[in-house]
Amino acid sequence: MSFRRKALASAVALVTAGAVAVGVGSAEAATYPNPGTVTGSVNVHDPGIVKKPDGTYLIAHTGDNIVLKTSTDRTAFRDAGVAFPSGASWTTSYTGGSRNLWAPDISYRNGKYFMYYSASTFGSNHSAIFLATSTTGASGSWSNQGLVIESKTSDNFNAIDPNLYVDPSGRWWLSFGSFWSGIKQVQLNATTGKRLDSTIRSLAGRGGGAIEAPFLFRHGSYYYLFVSFDLCCRGASSTYRIMVGRSTSVTGPFVDKNGTAMTSSGGSEILAGHGSIHGPGGQSVFTDSDADVLVYHYYADNGAARLGINLLAYDSAGWPYVY
Repeated sequence: MSFRRKALASAVALVTAGAVAVGVGSAEAATYPNPGTVTGSVNVHDPGIVKKPDGTYLIAHTGDNIVLKTSTDRTAFRDAGVAFPSGASWTTSYTGGSRNLWAPDISYRNGKYFMYYSASTFGSNHSAIFLATSTTGASGSWSNQGLVIESKTSDNFNAIDPNLYVDPSGRWWLSFGSFWSGIKQVQLNATTGKRLDSTIRSLAGRGGGAIEAPFLFRHGSYYYLFVSFDLCCRGASSTYRIMVGRSTSVTGPFVDKNGTAMTSSGGSEILAGHGSIHGPGGQSVFTDSDADVLVYHYYADNGAARLGINLLAYDSAGWPYVY
């Protein structure tokens, strides 16, 4: 769920095995490319993505019992069932009995798949982040590893929208958050995938305003924090936009292009609604064989949530832009 500022791109036309993207932009005007071509089962919300050892792609996204999709080429996607075909009874005290689970983050490490995902109800911070693992990533293969962190109505944060980042030293970090006091981070035990200690760090915030869906990604000497600003989940009226800041430390402080701290509402916009592309956000980023790849959802004119895929490049100052 996520974004704000300006794309720095010249006219680009790129065709890859995984996407087709055309974009025009400048430092003075935010003109954004349309999503690259995707086909098949492309109705998604809050996509998490991993490239499997065999070269295929696995997406997990918001939906009843966590919905899965696969692709062999990053273009044509097909349904692959759900993570928990028998349901996830351990989550229902947070979801009010609903099977709808949110914003899974999926990665492959040490020979197995790790999926962090959230359970809540809209507008509430009575929320929880859980961990599941699998050796194949397939529907029905996911094993519940239990609660990682929860938030109560008395807390000033919201335990949704998790993202796992493993730093070059092998330390595990979980970033998460939505609204309230903003984006938080806890350190995890690399063996268990659960919390290492009781410390909760603040990475970004808008004074209680709309910010969510953190995603940490390293390129060069910087750690980039991608977030979504403004509102999702309103169909074509959604105002989500993807923002970014960066730091030389995995724990921050993160600043935008103007040097404004992300904890003080900072963030530089890299993708916003344009034309028939409404409210892009809920993003993930990964490095593929051709480029760094931004994966997100947006809403079509009819309000349907769709899969968006674009490539990322970096300007001379090291700031990412979408093409």
